[in-house]
Amino acid sequence: MRISGITLPNKHVVFALTALYGIGNARAIYICEQTKIDPMKKADDLTAEEENEIRRIVETYKLEGDLKREVAGNIKRLKDIGAYRGTRHSKRLPARGQRTKTNSRTIRGNVRKTMGSGRRKVEKT
Repeated sequence: MRISGITLPNKHVVFALTALYGIGNARAIYICEQTKIDPMKKADDLTAEEENEIRRIVETYKLEGDLKREVAGNIKRLKDIGAYRGTRHSKRLPARGQRTKTNSRTIRGNVRKTMGSGRRKVEKT
C-alpha cells in the first residue's frame, strides 16, 4: 500500500501509518477510528475501499515534504530574525533550555572529549 509516495510496511495498520512523516501514534489511532478499520489488521490485508478511505483522510494533513519544508522554513525564520532559538539552531546546540555541560551529546554529534577520570594508574613496583 502506498500513501503520498511512501510504501507502508506490512505491519498492523496503526503502526504502518507511523512510517509517514507527520503521523504519530495518536494520529494513526484517530485515523483508524475515523475509517472504522481494525487497527490490528495488517496493511497488506486491507481492501481497496479501505485503502482509499485511509488515503482520503491522510491527504487532509500536511505530511512528508510539505511538512519538512514548513519546519525548515520556521527554523530559517528564527535564524533570520536573530531569535535566541534561531542562534541555538545555527550553533547546533539544544534550543529548548536543556543543559549543555552534560546530556547534549546527540545534538552535538556525540562528542567525547575525555576518557574516564583522566588520571593514570600508578604502576606498583
